[in-house]
Amino acid sequence: MDPKGLAAIVTGGASGLGAAAARVLAEAGAKVAVLDLNLAEAKKIARDIGGLALVCDVADEKSAEEAVAAARKIHGPARINVNCAGVWSAARTVGRDGPMALESFARVVRVNLIGTFNVLRLAAADMAGAEPLAGGERGVIVNTSSIAAFEGQVGQAAYAASKGGIASLTLPVARDLAKSGVRVASVAPGLFATPMMYGLPDEVQKALGDSVPFPSRLGEPREFAKLVLHIVENPMLNGVTIRLDGALRLPPK
Repeated sequence: MDPKGLAAIVTGGASGLGAAAARVLAEAGAKVAVLDLNLAEAKKIARDIGGLALVCDVADEKSAEEAVAAARKIHGPARINVNCAGVWSAARTVGRDGPMALESFARVVRVNLIGTFNVLRLAAADMAGAEPLAGGERGVIVNTSSIAAFEGQVGQAAYAASKGGIASLTLPVARDLAKSGVRVASVAPGLFATPMMYGLPDEVQKALGDSVPFPSRLGEPREFAKLVLHIVENPMLNGVTIRLDGALRLPPK
């Protein structure tokens, strides 16, 4: 699918992987709506790329419905949906203070997994009702999983479960939407230079980058975004989760 002139919705678009995806899609000619809880930062990205900024809590049904509707009103029905919104939490199942707080686990799953599905279902409904483009395509959805989905480390039960859920829903949702001409794929990034990493000391960031077999560094958000663009453009990529990790396999801790 050629993104030029098409409406795109990017969640978590105010920073990190989402911001990079928004920029690359805009460079390819898409009309990008940047959705994020941080509206001020979303406006900065939208201003840079000539897009639209909208506040959205992906885990809230009404908030997502209102944001998708607002994007539709300005740009038309989405043909591209990239879901990058997510949160991180580290806690052992049973720690020094006892079992992990259930709400801590639930919050990560609610934002990362349910939030992803919340937005994609709305975008998919718009895509399914649109006129087919070349090759019969109506839309493309790209979700963000993680290599933690496959090698979750100590303290990553909630995060790994949420990202594993995203990887697991990719194929059935792709099958659900196949008759509508809507493709669904996910990217499972390894260690990337995102705001979460920036909060770590420089020596820790370097050590993490050195742990990647090749290239031995943290991934750049734009490298993630370039894969997102390729998925949009390549009609045979459907129902798959693609690792983007420099051959890294996470150790237990």
